[in-house]
Amino acid sequence: MTDTERKTAAINFAEYWKDKGYEKGESQPFWISLLRDILGVEHPEEVIKFESKVMIDHTSFIDGYIAQTHTLIEQKSVDKDLRKPIKQSDGSFLTPFEQAKRYSAELPYDDRPRWIITCNFKEFLIYDMNKPTGEPETILLKDLPKEYYRLQFLVDTGNANIKREMDISLKAGELVGVLYDEILKQYDDPKKESSLKSLNTLCVRLVFCLYAEDAGIFSSHTQFHDFIKSVAYKDIEDVSDELAKLFKVLDTKPEERSPYLKSKLAAFPYVNGGLFADEDIEIPKFNEHIVDLLLSKASEDFNWSEISPTIFGAVFESTLNPETRRSGGMHYTSIENIHKVIDPLFYDDLKAELAEIKEIKVEKTRNARLEAFRTNLPL
Repeated sequence: MTDTERKTAAINFAEYWKDKGYEKGESQPFWISLLRDILGVEHPEEVIKFESKVMIDHTSFIDGYIAQTHTLIEQKSVDKDLRKPIKQSDGSFLTPFEQAKRYSAELPYDDRPRWIITCNFKEFLIYDMNKPTGEPETILLKDLPKEYYRLQFLVDTGNANIKREMDISLKAGELVGVLYDEILKQYDDPKKESSLKSLNTLCVRLVFCLYAEDAGIFSSHTQFHDFIKSVAYKDIEDVSDELAKLFKVLDTKPEERSPYLKSKLAAFPYVNGGLFADEDIEIPKFNEHIVDLLLSKASEDFNWSEISPTIFGAVFESTLNPETRRSGGMHYTSIENIHKVIDPLFYDDLKAELAEIKEIKVEKTRNARLEAFRTNLPL
């Protein structure tokens, strides 16, 4: 399903279920419709089980359970407050969450839920059982058209690609973190705010260049690597000056460049979007260790094209935030959560559009579509 289709389905779903919500008669069609119409599950009745028996001191029934994502659902009528205790058949008073936890405790260990959702048709409270004492996330039915992606975890079982992206992103973060630390040492005043700002910008640009040569944005797989190597071979102290020149070239359209520009610089493409916009950043002298990190660890021994661009935010956050770095280790945004947000918003549609363009046989038409596609990419 496309983002537009999901949003439309969520609008229709929220409108239909507004002011409805009888626990015993409407719970199953509510969840079947949500899984099928919004989350795109073709056969939701095969994914969610209703009224599964569980023995406490008497026979009780779990309202809903999704085995593939270990999600337990405790459904209440629309007039019930999800945060207040409700009298149980045994005379005790439990909140819906406490009731669900009691069910969970009686399940086989492998079937115990990672997620517990309590719902009263107009509100979803989502509890992450990896944080059992934490506050639940809240989603209101009326907000579903703009927040439906937050329920993607219900059907997202994860896969090898997501796991691999996570592993690679952590390694990327470590590489950039080491570069950050080593370059920081070269500044005259490493604590000066302008130096830290320059270093942040420098690291973002370096990571882009490393990614660009692996992802085919640059003209060859080793273009950035070879440029740094050729400069360092002659005089390693020239690397920072030549980097500054490269950044200016990357921000200049070919037709606006000097005709006397050295061929090794002229070969680099123009990069729009303002990443290399003329900015007076301070680039300190690079030493042999920094150059070796760039050439060997971050270029020769690492393939940045295996990282989805959606994780760049996580890598940069970990690298450029001094507070998280000083607190011991770097902070990473979950790759699964990034995908849950980014993919349905626009990334799925972009991938589908690019695949369609690649199938166009007429080169002129294909190139025109590719140029339009590139121009319209969100920056």
